Amino acid sequence: MKKLILLATIAILCGTNAATAQTDTVNNKTFVEVDIKPEFPGGIDSMYAFLYRIIKYPKKAIRKNITGVVYAGFVVEKDGQISNVKILRDIGGGCGKEVLRVINAMPKWKPGIFNGEPVRTEFVLPITFNLESNVSEEHDREFLQTACDEF
Repeated sequence: MKKLILLATIAILCGTNAATAQTDTVNNKTFVEVDIKPEFPGGIDSMYAFLYRIIKYPKKAIRKNITGVVYAGFVVEKDGQISNVKILRDIGGGCGKEVLRVINAMPKWKPGIFNGEPVRTEFVLPITFNLESNVSEEHDREFLQTACDEF
C-alpha cells in the first residue's frame, strides 16, 4: 500500500498524462488531473522560500536524528484556499505535525483549471527534513525532478 501512495504522489507531482480522475465530494468534484495545476502565489521558488522561512525542525526530531520526506496531501479549492490537509507519510519526531502547521499557514493558491474553469484539485507536497546544514532549496527541486524522472 505504501508503494501505491508513493506512486500516486509522484504521478500528481509530475502531471502524468493519465485520464482525468474525479472524486465526488458533497456535490463538488475534486480533480486529480487538471489542465493547469494549482500554483503557490509566485510559483515554486516562492513556495520554497516560504517553506524555508516558516518551517521549524522539531526539537524531538533533531534529538533523535530523524530525517526524511513527509508527504502531505491537501485540496486547493476553487477560490485558492487550502483544505482537507492530511499527512500521507510521516517520518515521526513531530515532523508531520510541523508540516500540517505550515501548510495551514499558506496563503491562497492559484486554483487548478479544468476546461477553462477553476476546480477543486488534490495536491501532494513532499517536504524534506534534513539535518545537514548544506542542504538547499536546489536540493529539494532536484529531489522532485528525480522523483518525476523515476516515475
